[in-house]
Amino acid sequence: MQTDNVNPLERTLELAVSLAQFEADVANRLKQVARTVKMQGFRPGKVPMKIVAQQHGDQVRQEVLGESVQKRFSEAVQQSQLRVAGYPRIEPSADQGTGESLMFKAIFEVYPEVVLGDISASKIERPVVTVGEDEVNRTIDILRKQRVSYQAVDRAAATGDRVNVDYRGTLDGVEFAGGQAKGFGLVLGEGRTLPDFENQFVGMKAGESKKFDLTFPDDYHSKDLAGKSVTFEVTLNGVEEPKLPEVDAEFARSLGVADGDLEKMRAEIRASLEREGKKRVQERVKAQVMDSLLEATKVDLPAALVEMEIERLMEQMRQSMASHGVQMLDGMRSPELHREQAKRRVALGLILAEAVKSNELNAKPEQIRAQIEEVAQSYEDPDSVVKYFYSNPQQMAEIESLVLEGNVVEWALTRVRVEDKPVVFDELMGKK
Repeated sequence: MQTDNVNPLERTLELAVSLAQFEADVANRLKQVARTVKMQGFRPGKVPMKIVAQQHGDQVRQEVLGESVQKRFSEAVQQSQLRVAGYPRIEPSADQGTGESLMFKAIFEVYPEVVLGDISASKIERPVVTVGEDEVNRTIDILRKQRVSYQAVDRAAATGDRVNVDYRGTLDGVEFAGGQAKGFGLVLGEGRTLPDFENQFVGMKAGESKKFDLTFPDDYHSKDLAGKSVTFEVTLNGVEEPKLPEVDAEFARSLGVADGDLEKMRAEIRASLEREGKKRVQERVKAQVMDSLLEATKVDLPAALVEMEIERLMEQMRQSMASHGVQMLDGMRSPELHREQAKRRVALGLILAEAVKSNELNAKPEQIRAQIEEVAQSYEDPDSVVKYFYSNPQQMAEIESLVLEGNVVEWALTRVRVEDKPVVFDELMGKK
């Protein structure tokens, strides 16, 4: 058994499987199979071994050989104290030696040695944001719009109104797919349809009809209509104007404030905004820290881990698109679309693992508990959420991962230049 360097991370191990032991293991496995094999004309367990070997011998030999090679590989790796990345490729060895053993070679990669780089010259901009009355008021306005109701009015339609319409579209005098509807509801100005279509209803009254031409954009999602001019005949059936709810006790109760206290409602909104602001600040700082660590630390990446991460990212995309009813296009199936992201994630995983190990940044139980309770505060029943996390190993693993990342960020912030930068709340949230 030997270990050869092929490239910085690739290794080759020579594996020997005793032929005599292999044949003995095959014989024992066939005896086990014979106890349960069924065949017409024989009682269970009474089928002659010769027949059992004829029917199941090839499969049994393959199974035993695979198990034997895997066992020898595990033993060899343990003896050599190698940290295997991914899965080995097993091949028959060109040199079969004396014939007393079956010779194989295992080709695989190992984890790299990671030496953390110096990040002391890195600068981190930490956003500083204050949640004031203006932010609370803007949020209340958004919440009111989310709870808008509509009431019928006898006037011309205006932007913001909800209209009920019938329409029929034709291309060169022929109706086209998706171009007809009756009783279609549309809020003018929301942008659910093309602006040139919506704007035609502004100024119309219930019962009025009109005919107009419209040209679809060149990048329209339907290739049959992109860049084409069509004719629409429309009828406006009714107009409803929006009615926002009053900011009163009933409104507060609709937001989960049981006693309808408006001050309590505002306090809860402020607390929610502060939690979201804190989260965004942490995300921005963490992203900068990760960039600094990546720039300062050079690490060889095991190709096997990169390929596994690519496959995971592709599966995530498939599931996400399927959940939204979107079909994956052929051009989106290429692994190369995800390679750079996969390489970044693998590199960060290796760097973070080294930072945690070399600086004793393991997640403490109280940190995990605090992280779970912080997440739970966003829900109506925080206690149930906490219990759910502690009963779900996968969720606990994700929380522990977040805590570890947070520990690395805190460690890194003591080694870089941190500059606090005042930021407007809406800018922090990406609304400006």
